[in-house]
Amino acid sequence: MARRKKIYEGKAKTLYEGPEPGTIVQYFKDDATAFNAEKKDVIEGKGVLNNLLSEYFMLGLGQVGVPTHFIKRLNMREQLVRSCEIVPLEVIVRNYAAGTMSKRLGIEEGTQLPRPIVEYCYKDDSLGDPLVTEEHIAAFGWASQQDMEDILSLALRVNDFLSGIMFGVGIKLVDFKIEIGRVYDGDFQRLVVADEISPDSCRLWDMETNQKLDKDVFRRDLGNLTDAYTEVARRLGVMPKNQTPVTKPTLIN
Repeated sequence: MARRKKIYEGKAKTLYEGPEPGTIVQYFKDDATAFNAEKKDVIEGKGVLNNLLSEYFMLGLGQVGVPTHFIKRLNMREQLVRSCEIVPLEVIVRNYAAGTMSKRLGIEEGTQLPRPIVEYCYKDDSLGDPLVTEEHIAAFGWASQQDMEDILSLALRVNDFLSGIMFGVGIKLVDFKIEIGRVYDGDFQRLVVADEISPDSCRLWDMETNQKLDKDVFRRDLGNLTDAYTEVARRLGVMPKNQTPVTKPTLIN
């Protein structure tokens, strides 16, 4: 049987037409990129781990009442998700200073912030996903005022959930980014957490040693990225200690 139609290919995932109207198959690649794709590599097993971890987080969010586009995992590299219209923003929640925030504001990495800070970046790789304010978002019509209130609420709820989960396994949730999608039921619109939640999109540090367990391992040449992601999966119980990721690509027909 012929492969399904490819809809979009990004840096870390490929999207295919789903088996039912209104669905998409999200395929997790092993490609790793950093610095707006200036640094690239293929990390065997990364896509499998991100698929398993994103499923774990999306299911957990659903259980606490946070809506997501996730439907089910299909195999080791693919999941079925609901088609949605992506709001053109990266929503970043920061609990500790790190990365670009430390550079912009001169705050030492690892400094705990007085409260979670939510930032927005305009999704455009050619521009380097620039930081924007709610004034920009309103002026250019990327989201309504009601949307922004709902997005903020979703982001903080995700932060509460992820922080608690990570704290329980000795991991500090430094920051993370999510994407938000609009889904429609007739004339009714609602916002959902879309894309993925994985160590690709979070900064995760060991609480005792501050060892990096996220994509900074790749960005900063700190060791083996698959080992770091596997450690997160094992702590969360997503992968038993004696199991290694299945890396052979699969694609549903």
